[in-house]
Amino acid sequence: MYNQMADNFYRLLKAISDEAPEDRIVYIIMHEDVNDFGDIKPRTIGKLLDEKVCIEGMCTVVLRSVHTDDYYFVTQARDGAVSKAPDDMFESVEIHNDLLLVDNTIREYYEIKNPKNEEKQEENKND
Repeated sequence: MYNQMADNFYRLLKAISDEAPEDRIVYIIMHEDVNDFGDIKPRTIGKLLDEKVCIEGMCTVVLRSVHTDDYYFVTQARDGAVSKAPDDMFESVEIHNDLLLVDNTIREYYEIKNPKNEEKQEENKND
C-alpha cells in the first residue's frame, strides 16, 4: 500500500513537470519534517520516497512558510531548511506570505501572463 502511494506521488510530480502546459503554475503545499540533524524538508509518507526521490529537486521554486510575529515565506535555503528560487526573483530572502504576490512575481520573472491576477491585483488596490 505504501509503495503504491509513493509511486503515485512520484508519478504526480513527474506529470506536473513533464506534461503541464508551459503557462501553468502548479502549487504543491506540504507539511515539513525535521530529521535528527535538524534538516527540514517536505514531509512524505515514508522512507521509500525520501530515499529515492528529492521532491524539492523536482520543483523550480520552493518556498517555506514561517511564523514568528507574522507569517512570511523564505525564498532561499537557511536554518537547515530547503527553500529555493532564482536569486533575483524576489526582492529579499523573506517575503510576505501572499500567494498572489508569489504568483505574480513568478509570472513576471518567467514572462507568463495571467489576466485574472492583474484583475485581482487591481481589486486589492481599490479596497
